[in-house]
Amino acid sequence: MRKKRLVYLGAIFVVIGLIIIPAHNLARKHVNYMTAVDDHPLDCISCHLYTQRDNFLAKIVNAPYLSPFNLAVSPDGSKLYVVAQEGNALLVVDNQSDQVTDKIPVGLQPHSVVINRDGNTAFVSNEWADNVYEIDLPSLKVTDTLITGNGPAGMVLSKDEKFLYVVDSYSNEVSIIDLNTKTEKKRLVAGNNPVGAALSPSGDLVYVTSRRILPRPYRAPISTEMTVIDAAKQRVIERKKFRDAYIMENVTFSPTGDLAVATLIRPKNLMPSIQVEQGWMMTYGMGIIEPGKNGRIFQLLTDEPNAYYSDPFDVVVTPDGKKAFISNSGVDVITVIDLNKVRKLLATSTPEMLKTYSDHLGISSRYVLKRIRTGANPKGMVLSPDGKHLYVTERLEDKVAVINTETLEIEKQIDLGGPGRVTVARKGRRLFNNSGHTFQNQYGCYTCHPDANEDGVVYNMAGVGMGRNLTNTLSLFDIGDTHPYKWNGHNQSVYKQDGMRFSTFLTRTEPFDYDQLDALVAYIITGIKNPPNLRYNPTGELTEIQKRGEKIFFRTHTNFGKEIPINNRCYICHPPPHFTNRKLENVGTLAETDDSIPFDTPDLIDLFAGGPYLHDGRAATLEEIWTKYGTEDRHGVINDLTKNQLNDLIEYLKSIRDSRYYPKDYHKILKELNK
Repeated sequence: MRKKRLVYLGAIFVVIGLIIIPAHNLARKHVNYMTAVDDHPLDCISCHLYTQRDNFLAKIVNAPYLSPFNLAVSPDGSKLYVVAQEGNALLVVDNQSDQVTDKIPVGLQPHSVVINRDGNTAFVSNEWADNVYEIDLPSLKVTDTLITGNGPAGMVLSKDEKFLYVVDSYSNEVSIIDLNTKTEKKRLVAGNNPVGAALSPSGDLVYVTSRRILPRPYRAPISTEMTVIDAAKQRVIERKKFRDAYIMENVTFSPTGDLAVATLIRPKNLMPSIQVEQGWMMTYGMGIIEPGKNGRIFQLLTDEPNAYYSDPFDVVVTPDGKKAFISNSGVDVITVIDLNKVRKLLATSTPEMLKTYSDHLGISSRYVLKRIRTGANPKGMVLSPDGKHLYVTERLEDKVAVINTETLEIEKQIDLGGPGRVTVARKGRRLFNNSGHTFQNQYGCYTCHPDANEDGVVYNMAGVGMGRNLTNTLSLFDIGDTHPYKWNGHNQSVYKQDGMRFSTFLTRTEPFDYDQLDALVAYIITGIKNPPNLRYNPTGELTEIQKRGEKIFFRTHTNFGKEIPINNRCYICHPPPHFTNRKLENVGTLAETDDSIPFDTPDLIDLFAGGPYLHDGRAATLEEIWTKYGTEDRHGVINDLTKNQLNDLIEYLKSIRDSRYYPKDYHKILKELNK
């Protein structure tokens, strides 16, 4: 018996020696490769369970959050109407009981809500459905669907409430809806990626913010636009430029109309990112406009010399015009501004002084009254009708904070009824939207990747050969299956991209701990939802122009019958479903400031969002990729195309949707297109 036991025991040790130990070593080698460190825990669950998508395991490890984004208050102050962005719903909250009493289903990715004066009608913009729902509040029913431009976001009612101004964020327009006929009367051109709107107290002007920068010469200072609409004539009368600034999310007026205040970011993208260590790579503040013919435009920072208040989102002003509140969503703070002190500063400052103040980190001490800590990711805000309370959506808490505007303290939080547990991906989303891991809180992932896309800005990343290898920010849409990462392809996984490399070159702090990194990777791979391509391909059916462009994209021969070399065909480097072969290529677009290296082939699913293009953002448009920088036919064979054919190709490229809409085996498509 004892002999048998020794045999069994020996067999076990043999199994351990032959299978378990080598398996452990292989696992260790695999994890080391994926994370680019040698001490990440050997925890298969953190990678292979929490990064599951669209299956029963994904449903188990994730949860249906609400993510409150914007809100409105009833005229009598008795109810809050909260836009639940992930819940695709409008929540009705009783202000006495602090309970959600009703949940009205709305469209996809709702953005904003406005209430008319009598409190009987609400309008909710559905950003991913290109429409606005009209809701009868007494019956809590959707009564009409108002068709808009692409990506309806912020809204305002005209003073007589006969028209609804809807900001179309994806098509860069403003839809003016006639509420009598329930149809779009007119559409005006706005700035680049407009999102917010405000009506002046007199009702004669509508201001519209925009987030992305305006076209400008390569490596020139950036600017963004505030579009000014004459509400009576319903036409654009001015396009105010904010220099060296972008990501203007929202704007509001003081009650007397003497000031308009907008949130904004001032990046130092023309300087090497070593400025992070010196305290000012990204700065945050407010743009101020004095309305009127001779009104000034200037910017004031809300940061401090050693602390930054990143990603300002919303701004509201009290009914007495004395205080402004700004939600700094990247640091979970509400900044309180003394507007009378701002007015005094403006009255005693010369134009030269105001220009200096736009980069003055100490100037905020003159007008910042307080910083109020909130829950995760504060976004939209609204004041009670009497101005005594400020309601703040805490997007990643599924709560609304209630702040006393006199004591400047949080009185309570209203729980909206979201899931009680914080999933791994939800924790990662909080990290993505927070700046706490960056030196002095200068920026978070969201800052350069608003809505997980890209900000359209080229940066000078510090490192070997500083000033070389400029980088155009890439979108994070569909990123989980498109490794390697960085333009040079040096990062083989999201773990490496957001781990040691992120801390070394970007945050200038200690890297995320491993639990945080696991959570961030889980969110980036599973939690980022791609917006539909509503502007260029809303149904998945290509137009005749796009079909012609598709044939050009998948062609094998030139117009003259000459066979195109395999590696110079568009679809070889950009095959569906992700439209990247995930390889490094040299297509002849190196600049004088680039090292002689090939570039990681980017996917094409976000082209519809707009430029710039190429690794360093030199191409302002898709056309410039070939007509200005790729004339040698190394970036696909194009020179035989007519102008109309190039236009067809461009229209097809803009029509590309995310990978869910394309078969993995595209060879059948290729055969059909080249018959």
